[in-house]
Amino acid sequence: MIRIFVAFLVVSTSLGPVLSLQSVPDSGHRQLQNCTLNPYKDIQKLRRVQAYLKKINKPASPDGDVIDCVPSHLQPAFDHPRLKGQKPLKQAVRPKGHNLTEAVSESFQLWRDTGESCPKGTVPIRRTTEQDILRGSSVRRYGRIRRHVRRDSTGYGHEHAVVFENGDQYYGAKASLSVWAPRVTNEYEFSLSQIWIISGSFGNDLNTIEAVVWSCFFQVSPELYGDNYPRFFTYWTSDAYRTTGCYNLLCSGFVQTNNKVAIGAAISPRSSYNGRQFDIGLMVWKDPKHGHWWLEFGPGLLVGYWPAFLFSHLRSHANMVQFGGEIVNTRSSGFHTSTQMGSGHFAEEGFRKAAYFRNLQTVDWDNNLVPLTNIHLKADRGNCYDIRQGRNRVWGTYFYYGGPGRN
Repeated sequence: MIRIFVAFLVVSTSLGPVLSLQSVPDSGHRQLQNCTLNPYKDIQKLRRVQAYLKKINKPASPDGDVIDCVPSHLQPAFDHPRLKGQKPLKQAVRPKGHNLTEAVSESFQLWRDTGESCPKGTVPIRRTTEQDILRGSSVRRYGRIRRHVRRDSTGYGHEHAVVFENGDQYYGAKASLSVWAPRVTNEYEFSLSQIWIISGSFGNDLNTIEAVVWSCFFQVSPELYGDNYPRFFTYWTSDAYRTTGCYNLLCSGFVQTNNKVAIGAAISPRSSYNGRQFDIGLMVWKDPKHGHWWLEFGPGLLVGYWPAFLFSHLRSHANMVQFGGEIVNTRSSGFHTSTQMGSGHFAEEGFRKAAYFRNLQTVDWDNNLVPLTNIHLKADRGNCYDIRQGRNRVWGTYFYYGGPGRN
């Protein structure tokens, strides 16, 4: 509105005499008094308004985001009929064997680099702008996976390089993921690395929780965010992405409890090719006390939870866990995309060059962290993105993955 007002003043000043308002008779046949705008006085007032707004409004973070500190009980989750009038839970029973000795970096998201933070009793929420919504296919579908897209390996345009385990009952998963900023070819594609918690079949009843450093934890998506920063995000659905679920906090579902982590905000620092490597620990598990699915970011930092009532199959347990990368290939130029996965380099290049997951674990029925025992590897298009798995005493079960796309 401020910019529109300035434009009006500039145009009006150039018109000279038109600044005077004409007398117009009203229904009572009374005349309005002639009045003349004072451009100099109005501009001075506008400058004072702008100075005041600059003083009281927080600046955008280095990635251009505006983070709002919202009272925790007013966040979108509590628009849900099952949560109205309630308050967020504060604690969860963590899995046994979980190591909480490492320190959490205070600067793992760009918005925190400015020294900003949200007070207790509030949660940081990335502000959604008009430009964000206009980049989407529609207002109704903004922040959701498009209905015709399936997220299993046969989904149109979606390609994966993943490790998965099934054949048992799973109550969570944990891993550390290296953070990269892969190049994405166009705004309708994305590249992500994530953990999937899956129950049901890849049909109409699929339940998933996704937490990643690109798709449910880390993601580069120009359509959703308008830039190429890797961002921390979440996604969930209870009906195979048809009508339920959304990214981050764009619908009522995920309950955030942390005042230091902004879901959807950019991740910093990032790994560099043949340089320093940065990874972040992620864990999703079912709290045995209340039955909700909790999310932990970094060692010990509880972000929040998905209430159990959101799901049907996942209300009890998952039947598959999956770790790895995913891209969307729109073939916009008539051939396979050059969108990168991970670091943009193949798994065979190894440490400091390829992206990785390390210390892969699942959570069993008794809330214990246990190593994977029945591992499967899958690369939908191995000549574009591949994967290699290994194990040692330091990294436990790990794998390298990714690639340059069309090459």
